[in-house]
Amino acid sequence: MVAHSGGPPLAMYLLPLGLSKQAYGGTTSLFFTVGNIIKAAPWLALARPTATVWTLMAICLLAVPSGYGLLVLTAVKLLWDGVSGYLR
Repeated sequence: MVAHSGGPPLAMYLLPLGLSKQAYGGTTSLFFTVGNIIKAAPWLALARPTATVWTLMAICLLAVPSGYGLLVLTAVKLLWDGVSGYLR
């Protein structure tokens, strides 16, 4: 909700519905996925990416696995801290 300005209004609509965690997460993911796909066509129509932009996007795409790896490491560290604190 913090990273997307549409998160809080969507949460205000979905939370009172009493959805399960899986349904809430899936609905939120699908809502923003569809919204972003719909926005992609007008953006591409307004400014067609040049070869330089495509190259930059390909370079940035290489950072995705390292970012995912860091996210997994952070999650494991937080889980470890939580479990070790609970077992004390």
